[in-house]
Amino acid sequence: MKSKIDIQVERLLENKVFAVLRLDESTKALSVVEALINGGVKNIEVTLTTQNPYKVIEDVAKEFGETAIVGVGSVVNKEMMISSINAGATYVVTPIFNPSLIDICHSYEFPIFTGAFSPTEIYNASIAGADIVKVFPANILGMEYFKSILAPMPDLKIMPTGGVSLTNANQWFNTGACAVGVGGALVNSKAIEENNFEKLTENAKQLMSTINNNLNN
Repeated sequence: MKSKIDIQVERLLENKVFAVLRLDESTKALSVVEALINGGVKNIEVTLTTQNPYKVIEDVAKEFGETAIVGVGSVVNKEMMISSINAGATYVVTPIFNPSLIDICHSYEFPIFTGAFSPTEIYNASIAGADIVKVFPANILGMEYFKSILAPMPDLKIMPTGGVSLTNANQWFNTGACAVGVGGALVNSKAIEENNFEKLTENAKQLMSTINNNLNN
C-alpha cells in the first residue's frame, strides 16, 4: 500500500515542472502564481529568499490550494521548515543534504526534495530517504552528468535546478530527469517588474508544450 508521501510525490511528478519563485515584491506573488497556473504549471516552490516568504506561502496556499501544490524552497534548518509547513507548504526543497531535515519533513508526512551535488551526496541523500534528489546547481554539471550518474544508479529519482530553460527542458528528461526546477527562465523578473504577467503565462505554456511534446514522441 502506498504511503501518503508516495501519493503526494506521484501527484507532484504528474506536472513535471517546479516553478522556483524568488520574489523581491511579495505583493505580486498571487498574480505571479495565477499566471503560472494559467500556463499549466501547478507546482509552486516559494523560496525563503522571497520577501515575506511565510506570508507568501500562506496567501498562495489559501488562494490556490485547490489548483496548485504549494511548497517551500531554500530550507536549510528545522526552524525554517516548521515555519513553512505551518504557513501551508506541503513539500520542502533544500539546497543542501542534511539527513535530519529529511526525517523532520517525513514526520509531518510531507515529501522532501534534497539538494546534492556529487555522486556520493546524491546517493547518500537517496538512501537517507529523500523523495527526490535535487541536483544543484545543475547548470555547472550539465546534462551529460545526469547520464553519468544514472548509468550505475538507474533507480535514482533526480531533478535539475539551474540550467533549465523553456526550450531545453525536454533534453533534461531525455537524460533521465524525473522533473525539472525552473527559476528565472520561467518566472522572468523583468516581466514581473513591468507587471507583465501575461508573459509568465506564455513562458509556462511554452515550457509545458516543450515537455509534453517530448513525452508524447
